[in-house]
Amino acid sequence: MRHFFFILAFGLATLTAPATPARADSPVVVELFTSQGCSVCPPADALLAELATRPDVIPLALHVDYWDYIGWPDTFASGQFTRRQQAYARHVGQRMVYTPQMIIGGVERVVGYEPMDVAELILRYREVDYPVEVSLTRVEGGIALRAVASMALESPGMVVQVVRYIPRETVEIRRGENAGRVVDYTNIVTEWMRVGDWSGQEPFEIELVDSSSLPVVALVQMAGPGAILGAARLD
Repeated sequence: MRHFFFILAFGLATLTAPATPARADSPVVVELFTSQGCSVCPPADALLAELATRPDVIPLALHVDYWDYIGWPDTFASGQFTRRQQAYARHVGQRMVYTPQMIIGGVERVVGYEPMDVAELILRYREVDYPVEVSLTRVEGGIALRAVASMALESPGMVVQVVRYIPRETVEIRRGENAGRVVDYTNIVTEWMRVGDWSGQEPFEIELVDSSSLPVVALVQMAGPGAILGAARLD
């Protein structure tokens, strides 16, 4: 069941725009495409758990459903996450998708368990001057999201997204390639919502009704999907 509903959407016609901000600092978003049915995924799942201890990284586990036919339907899987991974592949002209796969900053792709490569890419993206400052705050009855760009990025435009995740859950896998294993999963994405398209010319502001205690992430990304231009987390 979704916990987010639009109650206010403004910013595309804001009456008074604020002064242009300095370039923003942002946590590095790491998306892990994984599956409970994939025998080589648990090391990458464990790496994501390590990243979850870092305040400068937003690690997100997106469980895909194309392993379900092996005999163990992933209890977190969604076709939406499979389609997101496929969209990433199409955006760079690739035909195949793989698990595990980490995508850092919406751009860099790491297939398999390669912790040194992931560490180097996170370090590189920590040095990026992000062009969008994103903030999330709790308000009465919900959450307020605000994004401000230091430059207008109109082509192909930006997409504002809101993500909900479960911090941790343990699964006993009874069938498939991981039969008999008990695996800890971290930052399991349950909802990924596109809440608006944005040119960056004016601040983007929206309030969402929210009755859940689960953490929330907001991110601004180039359409494609492409580079993540700014992100924020609210625990």
